[in-house]
Amino acid sequence: MKNNINNNEQVEVMALFGYEMTPCQPLSFKRRGEAGETEVTELVRTRISFVGNAAIHFFEVMAGKKRFELSFNSNDLSWHLAAA
Repeated sequence: MKNNINNNEQVEVMALFGYEMTPCQPLSFKRRGEAGETEVTELVRTRISFVGNAAIHFFEVMAGKKRFELSFNSNDLSWHLAAA
């Protein structure tokens, strides 16, 4: 599925940390140059990968009927968006 997303595009994310059994849950994200935010309607799956000294947290999410993958870098605290 193509969502017209550049691989590893940096985005702003509104997230809820420390929520029940999920330590982090993305609620919405905003791409550069776009006026509005995209609301996350469902958290499908999470996984973690260790790269050097950083833990990269991956969140597969649904925004309506579109599927996206958000990643959070624990080292520099940046969020990125990639097509799922």
